[in-house]
Amino acid sequence: MSKEVPSALVVYESLFDNTAQVAQAIVRGLQRAGFEAHSVPVTSLASTGPVQVDLLLLGAPTHAFSLSRPGTRADAVRQGAPSDRAKIGAREWISSISPDRFGTTLAAVFDTRVAKVRRLPLAAGVTAARLLHRRGFRLLRKPVAFLVDGTRGPLVPGEEERAERWGRMLAAACLAELDHAA
Repeated sequence: MSKEVPSALVVYESLFDNTAQVAQAIVRGLQRAGFEAHSVPVTSLASTGPVQVDLLLLGAPTHAFSLSRPGTRADAVRQGAPSDRAKIGAREWISSISPDRFGTTLAAVFDTRVAKVRRLPLAAGVTAARLLHRRGFRLLRKPVAFLVDGTRGPLVPGEEERAERWGRMLAAACLAELDHAA
């Protein structure tokens, strides 16, 4: 473990605030489990240097069965998303990172998706997990999906609470990995 108090960083892409809400709930869960945890949008983290954490989490909305692309983010802006949130997405951000930048290989992934297509075989989380693995990260658990009512939201009732529980569960899994590695 890098410090006495374990730490986690939740990086997210959020065009309509739904993924941001999930990220914040996960942070609450991690904090309640004793972690120093923070969330930051991918657009803010794109140009920063190294950050030392014990666990890296990434969340993104599902666009066209995958992570967003410039065209799908432009579509979201046309639907009312703030244009500054569309500058960079999780896909581009992943291509610029490595475990060295975060001091850990441990990662977890979540996505948001419209509730009526909740059983997607391909989604942002699946793609992000594959891309992170290629960059040298090791996923603690399979990606998890959180449901949104329609493209713009809001989150389906109960999803914030579920995200907080998932954060606590990931904290326990991370601590077990760190104890095993020590």
